[in-house]
Amino acid sequence: MSNLTTDNPVALQTLMDETIFGNGFDFQADLSPHPMQEENGAHAQVAVVQASSEMKDTSYVAVGLGAEKAAVAIESGRGGDTVNHLEVLGGEFIYQGNKDQGVLFILRYEQYPYFSPAALDAFEKTIGALKLTKETVAVLNLANPHNPNDFKRIMQFFQPTKIILLGVEPASLKLPFIEHNSYMKGRIATVFNTFSFEEMFVDVNKKKLFWNEFKTFIVS
Repeated sequence: MSNLTTDNPVALQTLMDETIFGNGFDFQADLSPHPMQEENGAHAQVAVVQASSEMKDTSYVAVGLGAEKAAVAIESGRGGDTVNHLEVLGGEFIYQGNKDQGVLFILRYEQYPYFSPAALDAFEKTIGALKLTKETVAVLNLANPHNPNDFKRIMQFFQPTKIILLGVEPASLKLPFIEHNSYMKGRIATVFNTFSFEEMFVDVNKKKLFWNEFKTFIVS
């Protein structure tokens, strides 16, 4: 099959939307194996499920990963705990990634260090479509008891210019009301409020509304 190239902005937009919603953001397809793959992938999936049940930190256990890929994504440290090499410890906040680019994702997952496995997959594909990686953005889980739920301290520590609230109510940070998929622009940073990935998994309209606004927000 030959590669297609185009400078037409309408065509480029269509290709991007199809990438996100057809391949890169199709959660149900990602989580539902093809019937022909079920038998071949059974042993690998069992291994992943066993790993996730034995480890408390499961943010890098993705559904359907083969055993070799899972071994790359997860490394066990002493005592059997998962080692997250992107996690930054020892400061006022515990977070994942890098704060140098000024992009901060704030979420609240009680059961996971950061994202659920399905949400992690969606997160990586979403930011990847905009030339970002989990190594170049910061992710803060407010459910971590170490992390202050204080917007002023968050601003002082991370010094972000773009903040994305993923399923976090602005009121919980004593921010004014912000409609979903809308912005609050401050003197230093702009806050984008949207749904959690879990909410978008079950509502295609929420997913589309999020993507249309999020891509504009990131590239602006």
